[in-house]
Order: sequence, then C-alpha cells, then structure tokens
Amino acid sequence: MFESLVSQSANGLVLGFVYVLIAVGLSITFGLLGVINFAHGAFFALGAYVAYQLFQMFGWPAVIFAPVVVGVIGMVVEVVIIRRLYGKEPLSSLIVTFALALLIEALIRFFWGADGKPFNPPEFLSGIVEAGPLLITKYRVGVLVATVGTLLALAAFLAWTPYGRILRAGSRDPEMVELLGINLPRVLTGVFGLGCALAAIAGVLAAPLWTVSPSMSANAIMPAFVVVAIGGLGSFVGAVVAGLAVGVVTSVTIQFQPDAAAASMYALMFLVMLLRPRGLFGEQWERFE
Repeated sequence: MFESLVSQSANGLVLGFVYVLIAVGLSITFGLLGVINFAHGAFFALGAYVAYQLFQMFGWPAVIFAPVVVGVIGMVVEVVIIRRLYGKEPLSSLIVTFALALLIEALIRFFWGADGKPFNPPEFLSGIVEAGPLLITKYRVGVLVATVGTLLALAAFLAWTPYGRILRAGSRDPEMVELLGINLPRVLTGVFGLGCALAAIAGVLAAPLWTVSPSMSANAIMPAFVVVAIGGLGSFVGAVVAGLAVGVVTSVTIQFQPDAAAASMYALMFLVMLLRPRGLFGEQWERFE
C-alpha cells in the first residue's frame, strides 16, 4: 500500500507539472490580454499533433520545434481574431475562443483523422526507475526534468529580462505601458504566442503519456481552468502549487477510488474557493475589479 501511494504521488507530480505548463500559459494570457481563451486546450492538442508529424518526418530531435510552430500559429491567430476581442465583454471572448477551439479540433480531425495516434517515448527514456518504494518510468522522470527546466527558464525570463518586466507591468496597467512608448499590440501578440507555445510544450510532453487524439483538448482545458482558479489569477507561484496539488490529488484518488478521480480536482477547487475566493495566491487586480 505504501509503495503504491509513493508511486502514485510521483506520477501525480508529473501530471501536475503538465497541468502547470498549461495553466501558466492560460494565466499569462488572461492576466495581460483580459481574454478568456477557451481554445487554450486546442493549442495543447495541436502541439501534440505537430510533434507527432515532425516525429514521423524527421525523428525525435525535430519534436523540439513543435512549440515554435504552435507559438507562431498562436501569434497569427492573435492578430487575425483575438485582437478584436480586447475591451469587449468577457462573454464575447468566451464564445469566440470556444468557436476557435472547435475549429482547431475540426482541422485536426481533417488532417490527422479522428483515431488516436501511437507516440512512443524515445529509446533512451524507455524502462523503469526503481528507488526504494518508488517505481516510475524513465520517461516520466524526463517529463519532470523538462517541465521544471521550462518553468525555471520562464521565471527567469519574467524576472530578469526587459521583455519579461514589460509583461508583468502590462498585466497590471497596459495603458501605462503604452504611454511609455512601448508597442503594446506587438507585446500582446508575443504574449499570446508565448501562452500557446507553453501549451504546446505540455502537449509534446504529454503525447507519449496520453493517446494523441482530438479529445486531448477537452482533457486539458478544464484542469487548466481549475488550476488557475485554485492558484489565483496571474500568479506564477499559485499556478505551480495548484497544478501540483491537482495532479497529486487526482493520481492518489485514482489509486483508491478511480470513479471519483475526475471529481476530485473540482472538490479541491470548491474547498479553496470556499475559503479563499481569489485563490491561494490571488491578489486584487484593478483591471478586473
């Protein structure tokens, strides 16, 4: 029993970090653009499919370019569609991005079909790691290392680079950023592309763990919203803590009560919202209050 609990907790951390990558991109996009991007899960699925296609054509090394491709697609979408939603009612962005999610899923079905695609991990990450009571696949360890490295790089980018400081300032007061002479539309395009690229990274890493299928988007978007709600809008630390909590709770629930696994994260969200409506690390944002 103890060994199973330890292994499931480790698997939950891996799942949680995948949720964190999705949620961080969603939180950054909402914090700066003020747009509820319901298509975020579709970009997650698109990242998995682009990685699958690159793998089929060029092998595993080419997979690293999938987030770049999806990020560029995201920037085009921002210029053509999302930019028209700024300053509008939240319901407008919800409806438009929901339609965008359906469109991306339909395009995925058109180009790749509705059947699931097998996507095996690279050979050097095949096998199992056993350390005392812990039993985990090498690929899950690789996912853990890759997600932690990505999050650390993102945190360093936001904290120590001029563009990162612009993003953090723009999320609080975009009008002031524009008054300082910064090209705000270009910044917003970059932010949306960054959010899509983060979702694509999560999709690439999750592809060998999940079946690569059009339904991946639905399996990703709701946990992402749950993580953002629990962690607090715009909080990087909150997204990390909430994502890990959701992953561990879901995995442990699967071990003891599989039928309740899907409901466990919503129960956790309900409990947090009841005690702290802004989330664990949420703050009062003048833009939305």
